[in-house]
Amino acid sequence: MSHKSSAEIRQDFFEFFKEKDHLQVPSAPVVPQNDPTLLFTNAGMNQFKPIFLDEQSGYKHKDKIWQRAVDSQRCIRVSGKHNDLEEVGHDTYHHTLFEMLGNWSFGDYFKREAIRWAWELLVDKWGLEADRLYATVFEGDEDDGLPVDQESIDLWESETSINPDHILTFDKVDNFWEMGNTGPCGPCSELHIDIRPDEERVDIDGAELVNMDDPRVMEIWNLVFIQFNRQPDGSLEELPAQHVDTGMGFERMCAVLQEKKSNYDTDLFEPLLSHIGELGGVTYGNDEEIDIAMRVIADHIRAVSFSIADGASPGNDGRGYVVRRILRRAIRYGWDKLDLKEPFFHKLVPTLAEQFKDVFPVLIQQKEYVQNVIRSEEEGFLDTLGQGIELFHEMTEDKNKISGEEAFKLHDTYGFPIDLTQLMARERGVEVDEEGFNERMQEQKERARAAGNFNVDQSSNSEWITVTETDEFEFVGYDSLSAECHIRLMRKDESQPTLVLDKTPFYAESGGQVADTGIISNGDEHLRVLDVQKSPDGYVHAVDSLPDNPDGKWKARVDADRRREIRKHHSATHLVHAALKEVLGDHVAQKGSLVDDKHLRFDFSHFDPVSPEQLNEIEEIVNNHIQQNIPKEEERGVPIDEARERGATMLFGEQYGEEVRVITFDPDYSMELCGGLHVEATGEIGYFRFLNESSAASGIRRIEAKVGKSADQYLRAEQELVRGIRSQIGQSEDLIRDISQLMEDRKSLEQQVEQLQHQQSASKLDQFLNNPTELESGIKLVSGEISNADMDLLKQLGYESLEKSNEATITVLGAKDQDEGKVYVAAAVTEDLIEGKDLQAGALVGELGQMLGGGGGGQPNLATAGGRKPEKLNELFDQLPSIITKHIK
Repeated sequence: MSHKSSAEIRQDFFEFFKEKDHLQVPSAPVVPQNDPTLLFTNAGMNQFKPIFLDEQSGYKHKDKIWQRAVDSQRCIRVSGKHNDLEEVGHDTYHHTLFEMLGNWSFGDYFKREAIRWAWELLVDKWGLEADRLYATVFEGDEDDGLPVDQESIDLWESETSINPDHILTFDKVDNFWEMGNTGPCGPCSELHIDIRPDEERVDIDGAELVNMDDPRVMEIWNLVFIQFNRQPDGSLEELPAQHVDTGMGFERMCAVLQEKKSNYDTDLFEPLLSHIGELGGVTYGNDEEIDIAMRVIADHIRAVSFSIADGASPGNDGRGYVVRRILRRAIRYGWDKLDLKEPFFHKLVPTLAEQFKDVFPVLIQQKEYVQNVIRSEEEGFLDTLGQGIELFHEMTEDKNKISGEEAFKLHDTYGFPIDLTQLMARERGVEVDEEGFNERMQEQKERARAAGNFNVDQSSNSEWITVTETDEFEFVGYDSLSAECHIRLMRKDESQPTLVLDKTPFYAESGGQVADTGIISNGDEHLRVLDVQKSPDGYVHAVDSLPDNPDGKWKARVDADRRREIRKHHSATHLVHAALKEVLGDHVAQKGSLVDDKHLRFDFSHFDPVSPEQLNEIEEIVNNHIQQNIPKEEERGVPIDEARERGATMLFGEQYGEEVRVITFDPDYSMELCGGLHVEATGEIGYFRFLNESSAASGIRRIEAKVGKSADQYLRAEQELVRGIRSQIGQSEDLIRDISQLMEDRKSLEQQVEQLQHQQSASKLDQFLNNPTELESGIKLVSGEISNADMDLLKQLGYESLEKSNEATITVLGAKDQDEGKVYVAAAVTEDLIEGKDLQAGALVGELGQMLGGGGGGQPNLATAGGRKPEKLNELFDQLPSIITKHIK
């Protein structure tokens, strides 16, 4: 077995299958583009799902449909069914992000070729010892009505030289592959390798260690035979064609071929570990606790960097929260185990980007942006990390469990994701009340709801009714606002009636642009189109009602006025995108958008707030290009390589076909790949006006703006506002100066009123001090109500009472806020009573607060309380002597 670099191993795999007529295809982003059922791309088959569901006949490349493919897919497994996060770093062969080498058959070859070629590559080409290999096969499942996969057993025996005793059967947990709760699936046959020394292999048969989590007897290749589609009800449906989906763990394969005991000892991780060692002043391999930290950091920088590059920035929910959890987990290991107290994680990005520049160039293309996003996250978390760790240590001192309330405080105040708290707790042998934590999370906020009013649910129980027997579908909306059509399908959903037409001018929601609305009519019936969504069957139109008679010809007509305003806003996003790049730098890239007839929203990569001066400059650039009335150049069917060579703007992470649509407004200014609707010339946009600029997520800024009629209405409203202000303060040469002066005058008057109120209150306090109530043991009680006072004023008067009363005095002051239905009380106790009578203000106001329908507390000499029963204040003053007597010891 010859030693190979990781790059050579990957290329060997590609070349082996290209010689067998496979097309090499690029990795899909780790952020799924058109699959809401997935948080992250967790398997190589994700991008081919439409093929497996018979929505596509194969993989299209340069006008040819390929039935065989080979690739290396970036995968992330950190949530749901496929979750390896807890093992990462503690073992040497699990990762959050990993490469999955795969060969694919789309209805072409099946089990025989997959098994034969797997053996040929591993044994004949790469020289693995046949006697160290084990094949596992599906043993069948009674609940699913599936028998043992005898076909695979027979093929292993006939197509390879494997020892028959090394063919093992396992249940569906190990040998029935499913992407998720629903979707394409099927039995699989895994190849495992035993890399133990010969003497250990003699003592214990490797068959006993397969699927037993022994790092030296591990799975290296999974051959999945996709035959079924798992339905929402759990049943299995036969797919129209049989497919092969194989997944080889690239990191594990490198360890085997490089004869390393650990994935982290290969050249895939050595550059990162070396860089981490330099940053932390440590050497990998000298201390297991430090080694674990270094492995975690090396693994996590891969997942975080590629996630950000592919469009999932750290955030508070969904994918963003997963990225934030992984990132903070790595930072904590650096802080606690490597003594890295300053931002360090972002410094690893250039090493990683350089390492993968030839196979996954998306990272080196966005290196600066990814670094800045990570650095921003580090700086924010490091502000609270040290305090949070100290609090964690206090919480776990002499305790064996962290309460849900404590875990929530670590999350809410110090930014500790729950799994980070659980990790640290496990290290100290402490449990975490996760259920209690989840309850408090639920109390704090509602979970994010899926956006949008209309959702195409292919699994709905409502049946589609076929109206016209045809599979034809054509979108004519680029060229026409109306079309004669037939209704192909219709469905009476519980929430929304829907139709599919054979031809439509209605644009379906896509790329951030909202769908068209309008009318579908046959002269007798008129159906309002409320929304349009894409589906494999064509565009699905949500309508206000289903027709009584769906047969015959219909006329579909788009709301032209609304379409016109949507086009203006969409074209404006192209102009502002180019202007943002011009002013802020080439690192700016679109990260999301929303375009409707009223406004536009545009998210873009940038790590600092955009200053007012920069916004003014951007706005001026956009309006200059509008005024130039630049004609639109629209090209359809442009080869993707040609568009790339011409410098057309492409969205990172977006999957494009072999032919694309290019929209240009001046080749030297704005040229983008886009499927949306646009004005014929920029002058139609009218005027561009920013509404605001804000943060959308770490490293992501958001601008909102208006154009067209909406901008005109906005400007008129602004003008009316200014006119109204002038009418109130009179004609002015400098309106801002005069408003500022009015605000200063008001502030001065408020201060004067406050001073006057305080003087009146102080005078009232003096009256109370001069007329105290004498209690037993010579104690003086000073009490009464202060009008128009708030809690702060009562507290201040309490301190003044202590200054004026040297000994044996208790002061209790109260105030009401009838409008708000609130009541406040403050108590002050002189030092001699605290020491001699053990009388404390905090204990006293605790009881007083309960009388007032609330609570409070504070220091022994001064404390405050509030409540919701102002009507009880007089009763409180009446009972004060007896209450105080109870507290005297």
